[in-house]
Amino acid sequence: MKRIRTASSRQLAFIAATILALAGGAVGIAQAVGGSGNPPRKPLANALYDAAHARDVQGITARIKFTNSLLPSGSLPEGSGSPLMAGASGRLWLAARGRLRVELQSDAGDAQIVSDGTTLSVYDASSNTVYTGALPRRSRGAGKDKRALTLPGIRDGLAQLAKTWTLSGATPGNTAGQPSYTVRIAPKDDGGLLGAAELAWDAARGVPLRVAIYSQGQTGPVLELRATEIAYGRLAASEFNVKPPGNARVVEFNPRLAHDARGRPTEIHGIADVSRRAEFAVTAPATLAGLPRRDVRLVRFDGDNAALASYGEGLGAILVLERQAGAKSAQTPDGVRLPTINIDGATGTELATALGTVVQFERNGVDYTVVGSVPPLAAENAARGLK
Repeated sequence: MKRIRTASSRQLAFIAATILALAGGAVGIAQAVGGSGNPPRKPLANALYDAAHARDVQGITARIKFTNSLLPSGSLPEGSGSPLMAGASGRLWLAARGRLRVELQSDAGDAQIVSDGTTLSVYDASSNTVYTGALPRRSRGAGKDKRALTLPGIRDGLAQLAKTWTLSGATPGNTAGQPSYTVRIAPKDDGGLLGAAELAWDAARGVPLRVAIYSQGQTGPVLELRATEIAYGRLAASEFNVKPPGNARVVEFNPRLAHDARGRPTEIHGIADVSRRAEFAVTAPATLAGLPRRDVRLVRFDGDNAALASYGEGLGAILVLERQAGAKSAQTPDGVRLPTINIDGATGTELATALGTVVQFERNGVDYTVVGSVPPLAAENAARGLK
């Protein structure tokens, strides 16, 4: 029988912060690509083409609502938890070059996301923790003129996407008081626990207005970020000059810890190079739960070097974070109740959500965190393979 004990809000906040950052990023990275009532019906390819060729906007200010139903019922005491875990309302600011600011307010505390287009900072006031990291680099050709997109090219792209995903049409509607189109996309094969996702955008400007994620078998979204009011216009640089408190605990991800011959920062990949930098014995087996290892990279967690390994591809992939165990990784009670599990003699905790599972345990001085959009049994099997 599984026992119940408390779990660290820092771990849960990081999971929620990452998801919110991705959802916020979906709004933030999209450049404007084009009163009331619904827009005319048109094929999805045409709606996307018109959005891609709309006139750029100088800036966006919006009131937003964030919904998070990931945590199991009863695991979060009433009136507690950060807005990243329980959801909240707030505001969003977006300007050119990927500058983004999101503020969420709740009775349990506030949260703030800030990006300059190259780095991301997520601050959770309830745990006084800021999560920072470099955003993925743009692939070669990503800066090409969006107007090079053609209608036949978009149709071809949608046809390729339809081989593995089910796509709806462009459904006319109204979002945040703006005529909008909504598209729904769902995986045909292995999508992990993901059921579907929806994106709504301003029909005239192409600006994303709503992002929603659904788990398998659920009619309502488990994650949703939507604008309730929106305004367009140039923003002052001061809108983005906000920083977390100086005494906040910092957790850094995706750092560039090495330099090439020209002194440019690079990332450290490969189990051999990561093992040399880590301060513990890196496990990272070649296969885990039947999935092949794809990558091992060095990351920073709570000021220490850690190893992040990925297994499998797509939405069914599993990630494993390994770091040296110690006082900094110890759990602190905060009222969030998680079941404990036995991992071949090691006692760990398990967080099963509508979109995935997180298993954490400690063995031989190493702290392991297994994350995947998989059922609990699959995550537990992966954890038991870390020997």
